[in-house]
Amino acid sequence: MDKIDKQILAILQEDANVPVAEIAEKVNLSSTPCWRRIQKLEEDGVIMRRVALLDADKLNVGVTVFVLIKTNQHNATWYEQFSNTVKMIPEVVEFYRMSGNIDYLLRVVVPNIAGYDAVYQKLTQSSALFDVNASFAMEQIKHTTALPLGYANLT
Repeated sequence: MDKIDKQILAILQEDANVPVAEIAEKVNLSSTPCWRRIQKLEEDGVIMRRVALLDADKLNVGVTVFVLIKTNQHNATWYEQFSNTVKMIPEVVEFYRMSGNIDYLLRVVVPNIAGYDAVYQKLTQSSALFDVNASFAMEQIKHTTALPLGYANLT
């Protein structure tokens, strides 16, 4: 990856619909070499996929809940069951295994507290959980899907 690839990625992270010709102009390339670079970034898995970002409020899922989960079950069978359950709940949009005092962190989007309670019921009925703690986001101060590119290795 070189400086031009990073410039292309920065543009695409902001708007994946920018035409190749416009990207090429911004990075001082002609369209064909620019398109080839984008294709290579996709083939290499640097660009995993292109998606549309949707407005949660307009889709009535504007309440964000961070769910912190502790378990006293640390075996493969329990993990597989829990993981499969979480993956089947569409309101869970992010799912992490954590270090420290919390075993798992979920980011859940719902329309209201009743929506969260339905998710909570699914979680607690599916797997043995030691502790479930939820925090409702009061305000979103920063949100981006753009990754920092300063750490990418240049060739």
